Amino acid sequence: MSTAAPAAPRRLTAVLREEARVTPLELFFDLVFVLALTQCTALMAEEPTWTGVGKGLLVLGMLWWSWVGYAWLTSVVEPEEGAVRIVIFAAMAAFLVASLCIPAAFDESGLLFASAYAVVRVAQIALFVLASRDDAGLRRSVIGLGGSTLVGVSLLLAASFADGPLQGALWGLALALDMAGPLFFGVEGWKLVPGHFAERHGLIVIIALGESIVAIGVGAEAGVGTGVVAAAVLGMVVAAMLWWLYFDVVALVAERRLAKAAVGREQNAIARDSYSFLHLPMVAGIVLLALGMKKTLGAVDDPLKLVPAAAMLGGTALYLLAHVAFRWRNVHTLSTQRLVCAVLLVVLVPVAVAIPALATLGVLAAILVALIAYEALRFAEARDRIRHQLEPEVAPE
Repeated sequence: MSTAAPAAPRRLTAVLREEARVTPLELFFDLVFVLALTQCTALMAEEPTWTGVGKGLLVLGMLWWSWVGYAWLTSVVEPEEGAVRIVIFAAMAAFLVASLCIPAAFDESGLLFASAYAVVRVAQIALFVLASRDDAGLRRSVIGLGGSTLVGVSLLLAASFADGPLQGALWGLALALDMAGPLFFGVEGWKLVPGHFAERHGLIVIIALGESIVAIGVGAEAGVGTGVVAAAVLGMVVAAMLWWLYFDVVALVAERRLAKAAVGREQNAIARDSYSFLHLPMVAGIVLLALGMKKTLGAVDDPLKLVPAAAMLGGTALYLLAHVAFRWRNVHTLSTQRLVCAVLLVVLVPVAVAIPALATLGVLAAILVALIAYEALRFAEARDRIRHQLEPEVAPE
């Protein structure tokens, strides 16, 4: 009796994801994003003007959206199986090249940046095509994503041949249309693993906070004196408070809300709004804070200039406002205390340009500590229930 030989496995394939854990390859991929954040801070520090900050945020937005694409991708497919691993390695190389081009992305490296960015996005679309081979709904979503990606990449390539306001406008249009794509072609066809998706974005917040700590080290190049030590300690306090604000309760509530949402349109819309969209201002706020801390460590006794002062206090305010919107999107309640602190930080920007940078950092640290102390005392019972999963859906008011 003859036995049929087993069918040879397809080499170009993608295995759908089943486990919720973040894999070592995904963490490896995220390390490249560390360089991108560092380069964005360096770009703004080299040109500490409103134009320089605008350039840095535009670059950050483009690279964020490419990272988001891979967060969605690896929540659909297993990144360490089939052809996916090799393609992700290639995308990492292109991402690295794009990150290296950031300091001159608006000058002589513009075309190389746009070309490397195109490779990153094309690799993502190609893997989504493989993953959607047997899923018509996912295939339709991938086609829509491919269209918005083509528009964004084309505008970015065009921007590399322009300069001045036209170049900035093309960058802004590329980012806006690329990110707006999911709003037009819908979210029904996408798939994700809620625990994995939430954890992946939590890890990128940690990476961004790590960049703020790196900025402390870079800013202290002139030497380590009493003022620098004090600024470093205060900078660590600020970074720790930002970590607390996200991971103590907010991340837990959001992950459980995502997991309990109806699979399909509802769950995908929450993932898109809460994570893909609203985590961008969180990360951007941390990067702006890093710029302010870098300038503070460079001259702790001198007042910050307007742009670094606005970056430090305004960036933290942006982070808090993103939390307010994040909370509203998930549990439809308003965090009044975080909103008030964000407004207070913006109001203090004129004061920051008149007092030593170390004092500004101290005021920022004190406000954040007071905010967390208030929340910990005011909502102690609700916080305990949430952290011990006794009341997973309700956040403290």
